[in-house]
Amino acid sequence: MAPNDSAQITGETGETGDVPAGRRRAARYVVPVAVAGIAAATIGLVPALAASGDPDLPKISAEQLIEKIAASDTEQLSGTVKITTDLGIPSLGSLGGLGGSAAGALAPKGGADGGGSAAEPTGRLMELATGEHTLRVAADGPDKQRVSILDSAAEYSLIRNGDEVWAYDSASNEAYHATSPADAAKGSDKGSEKGSENGEKGKDQAAPKGLPATPQDFAEEALKAAGDTTSVTVDGTARIAGRDAYQLLIKPKQDGSTIGSIKVAVDSETGTPLKFTLQPSGGGKAAIDVGFTKVDFSKPSASTFDFSPPKGAKVTEADESKAAGKDQAHKAPKDAKDLGTEPNVIGEGWTTVVQLDTGGKGPGAVSKDMPAQAEEFMNALGDKVDGKFGSGTVFKTRLVNALMTDDGKVFVGAVTKDALVKAANEAK
Repeated sequence: MAPNDSAQITGETGETGDVPAGRRRAARYVVPVAVAGIAAATIGLVPALAASGDPDLPKISAEQLIEKIAASDTEQLSGTVKITTDLGIPSLGSLGGLGGSAAGALAPKGGADGGGSAAEPTGRLMELATGEHTLRVAADGPDKQRVSILDSAAEYSLIRNGDEVWAYDSASNEAYHATSPADAAKGSDKGSEKGSENGEKGKDQAAPKGLPATPQDFAEEALKAAGDTTSVTVDGTARIAGRDAYQLLIKPKQDGSTIGSIKVAVDSETGTPLKFTLQPSGGGKAAIDVGFTKVDFSKPSASTFDFSPPKGAKVTEADESKAAGKDQAHKAPKDAKDLGTEPNVIGEGWTTVVQLDTGGKGPGAVSKDMPAQAEEFMNALGDKVDGKFGSGTVFKTRLVNALMTDDGKVFVGAVTKDALVKAANEAK
């Protein structure tokens, strides 16, 4: 959804109204539908994270707190992040080891079974989309970051140091190496012609982008536009990872969204989000809950971002993996172009639905190309529905639902089954 600079914001005092022009830069950070994008690759957190009493902080309005987040210039930090996601789908963390199960049939294969390096980042980071995980994170500016996923007896690390990107899986003793364009760290898609050429050449070798791993990542996605479909308030204070924080509460005003509320705990001193919790409208525990249990805003040691493959480690170069076709296991199928026309966006705000046309490939046609276990897995998620649009199947999670009609149209959004059927009925 495009940002709405004239969004209404409800502050702690209950005041509402158009956001002043001078403050639109901050206001554009707040909203909903981006969360559907997050949910597609989602990560979540455990609800109770080192909270110990509610600190007494000066009063602040929702608008002021949004501005505080937007003005935050935190570039150096280290700490531990707890992530738990409950989208109502099977855990992806152990898919590869489930043999003949439906989940195993859908899992990307790596390492010894011929699908590529076990250290290749895309598949490993997708494990964060389900279950509970502990991460150790560190950052020193835009070109030095480290994220390590901690298991009981192993560790997976993704390290960026300038234009060098390394991933290492201690369980398999495999490493994956890529180079990233120099200007990519700065988020630049412009610049010199040479920089653009380097960016184009190196883009497939760089580490995957866009998968949130910290509360700030999630908050930035959720706080992108403020509209009159959204209620934003300050909901008290909290103590997170030993830091005093304000709690920003974001709720949809529309019916039909699967998102009940989003709560962002914001560090009172730095404006850095410390915790992100997404509660589904259907109730129950949080679907996404990401938060620091420990955080330090001092400069991490330079050695944090140093990496050399251990002796005996198998090293896979990104360009070699691509040339061998081994990195395709985590990418869209070759016939993805058959999805046909450009997406059609229906509705606005929290109840936005995106319509795609698969060119006549409805559930029946798609199932012919699926392994039996995968088809069983998909059917377990689906509900048969019908309406003015015809008939189809709704595939559901706790957040993002999709309706695939028998004539090959797909309607997807962070909306309820009824809202999907309504959108399909009203689609032209």
